[in-house]
Amino acid sequence: MGVHDRLTTVISTKGQVILPKAIRDQRQWGAGTRLTVENTPDGVLLKSTPMFAATSVDALFGSMPHEGPALSIDDMNAAIATEAERRARD
Repeated sequence: MGVHDRLTTVISTKGQVILPKAIRDQRQWGAGTRLTVENTPDGVLLKSTPMFAATSVDALFGSMPHEGPALSIDDMNAAIATEAERRARD
């Protein structure tokens, strides 16, 4: 990228920086997007922050309470199909 192709911005008196629209559009960073800021030897790096922290299935297992007997795979598949049909109608 040549000097004339670079996008620039200004730091406000409040320390705020507006990212050029072309960058926001390219990255699909809409209003409210959380960014992680990293100080690197080459400058400042901005990366979108995941909405939820990375986790494993084991960490989530058992986190949703269920009362009553365990459902069979067939019962779960039937419930999923019923909900999918309901959502398709809406």
